[in-house]
Amino acid sequence: MWSVASPPSLSLSLFLSLALSLALSLSLARARTHTHHHIAPLLLRTILLPPPLSLPSPPRYDPLSFGGLADLHGIGKREGYQGGMVLLMATCKKFYEYCMQSGIALHKRNFTLQYDTNIPRQVGMSGSSAIVTAAFKALMEFYSITDSDILPVDQPSFVLAVEADELYINAGLQDRVVQGFGGLIAMDFEKEHMDETGTGRYSRLDASLLPPLWIAYEADASDSGKIHADVKARFFAGEEYVVDGMKEFGRLTDAWMTALNDGDAAAMDAAMGGNFAKRREMYGDAVIGRSNLRMVAIAKGCGCSAKFAGSGGTLVGTATEEQFPLLRESYEVEGFIFARVQPYVPEGAVIGPLTR
Repeated sequence: MWSVASPPSLSLSLFLSLALSLALSLSLARARTHTHHHIAPLLLRTILLPPPLSLPSPPRYDPLSFGGLADLHGIGKREGYQGGMVLLMATCKKFYEYCMQSGIALHKRNFTLQYDTNIPRQVGMSGSSAIVTAAFKALMEFYSITDSDILPVDQPSFVLAVEADELYINAGLQDRVVQGFGGLIAMDFEKEHMDETGTGRYSRLDASLLPPLWIAYEADASDSGKIHADVKARFFAGEEYVVDGMKEFGRLTDAWMTALNDGDAAAMDAAMGGNFAKRREMYGDAVIGRSNLRMVAIAKGCGCSAKFAGSGGTLVGTATEEQFPLLRESYEVEGFIFARVQPYVPEGAVIGPLTR
């Protein structure tokens, strides 16, 4: 479930961080030396020019030259049109505005900021918000800004503002919360608390209780923002059917967490299957898409339940050790990508509420 603002009723969403990584390099550029030589009169003058702030374009994701029209077509289809450069630019702009408005002093040194990622693009794995989150954390480190200056519970809201306010991307807080905190996070976006604080109630769960996890995704890209557009508008219009559907997602999440704590694998599968069934009912098969429906059917055929990991294009599910070989073969024979997941938990993470 996605939300830009708080829903009118209790809704609890649960997301997993999927052992996917994104790395950024942030470094202080060296000062350039420019020397002038004059013959008469003899003069040797050295001018130290400040290095520019640089956002180099990574050729793999944001190429500016191509091997030909077919190459341009293939890259455009796989990576989309905007790439990550607009995300870096928007993050830096919003970061400066935030610090100026919050009275946070920034030193005058410049930097070079470049991204790399192994998160598949445009398959609902939150690749865009991962770039923004990583860039934001890199900027905090470069400017010696700590979690005391910008509280961890507020950081996901900054990332969302970059995407929603600057780039008009349909998105919600969920992915940004789990990317910021890492691990297995429960999120409660109860309206009154959201209106009062601007954040949800977040709690870290014990990831060691998770059953074996897997993901499967399609190779062809989609636009997750388009997937959400209609239901989001209907939700904010207060359409009873959509609002009640969001409540049902919250109930299913509560049931999943209870099953997690009880070690009840069957109940976890039922909650995940119920999540997808409700989503299919609300969005319709045309929006869900033929490939996504096929991926869910494959999971059911192997005796497993699954749901979208995000906006669509990727499934996350559970399985027993005995089921993994058949799952992998069944997905790969039809051209889908299948991978087993090892959830990432930050070192020193403490189970319990994540508050101010």
